Amino acid sequence: MGIGKLLVANRGEIALRVFRTCRELGISTVAVVAPDDRGSLHARSADEAVEITSYLHSEEHIRAAKTTGADAIHPGYGFLAESADFADAVVATGVVWIGPPAEALRLGGDKLEAKRVARGAGVPVLPDGSAQEIGYPLLIKAALGGGGRGMRVVRKPEELADARAAAEREAVAAFDDGTLYYERYLERPRHVEVQLLADAAGRVTHLFERECSIQRRHQKVLEESPSPAVDAALQMKLVEAAAAFASAIGYRGAGTVEFVLDGDEFFFLELNGRIQVEHPVPELVTGTDLVAWQLRIADGGGVDSYLPTRSGHAVEVRLYAEDSRTFLPQAGRIERLLLPATVRVDSGVEEGDEIGLAYDPLLAKLIAHGASRGDAFDRLAAALEETKVDGVTT
Repeated sequence: MGIGKLLVANRGEIALRVFRTCRELGISTVAVVAPDDRGSLHARSADEAVEITSYLHSEEHIRAAKTTGADAIHPGYGFLAESADFADAVVATGVVWIGPPAEALRLGGDKLEAKRVARGAGVPVLPDGSAQEIGYPLLIKAALGGGGRGMRVVRKPEELADARAAAEREAVAAFDDGTLYYERYLERPRHVEVQLLADAAGRVTHLFERECSIQRRHQKVLEESPSPAVDAALQMKLVEAAAAFASAIGYRGAGTVEFVLDGDEFFFLELNGRIQVEHPVPELVTGTDLVAWQLRIADGGGVDSYLPTRSGHAVEVRLYAEDSRTFLPQAGRIERLLLPATVRVDSGVEEGDEIGLAYDPLLAKLIAHGASRGDAFDRLAAALEETKVDGVTT
């Protein structure tokens, strides 16, 4: 592999996850650390660490890469992971970008443009247009939105003006862009996504589908594969639709195409142009290392030799430093941390670490694999019984 030293432009458990694969491949690692994050586990775990002013400043990551001689940058998830401008800036410096091309990020990141591309590729999309054309209930969405921000459900015409104003304010605050659109609202759809791998030659393969319907505030809290709602025929349609969209935008690397499922009908939702929090789920059922595939593809490797097979069932839950009633982040020092050895655990903290309020409150992910869905959930339940955290509310 041509990559000898890699910088992770991120923090927490995803930085540690990338470091783990790098160690297995003999790649040196560089951590970046914000001033208020100096004591973090990821900063202590890399071969080198460089202080930067902010995880959101792309020029700081590039400076750190140049300073340390890193020849590749992995963005992780969140922060700048889906920033087309960051991808362009990294490539312009001659550093390898471990992610999709900037143009694919632009096409996939604009929800209106992504729907247009999906429609052109023959992928089902939810009807959009004016309130009169769609009818009620409808969903207001931010064109550059994500994580539920800039979204409002409108059930009556008299609610539209206030809901639109609120969605626009939220979109401007979160994305610096108040572009909104309306689409048909499904009352209780399932959320199903397809994990893809695509190479520079235009070949696209998959790691099957996963179910992500259990959420709070539009944020996933439990993911599993296979989806209990998807049979073989529907699975094939979902995979074909996801691959068609990826091909249409010239995607490369690991990514996820998300759908909403309403009975036997499914509709394109969005592209996640990055590795996702729930990537261990397809890894466990396929025996695949997605980070290793990201590195291989970025280094010029192809996916033509990968034949997807799936075994058993996997389920993931997230351990947050949050109040379970309000879902508000909680701060504190982890005085005791007991994590189970019977399931896979991807953690971003250790006993003794201080948890602040400035960053994602995710402490760890617990992922169980079993021969059946019941077996996987039983193993997860037993693992959760073993898990102990003192000093911070979870």
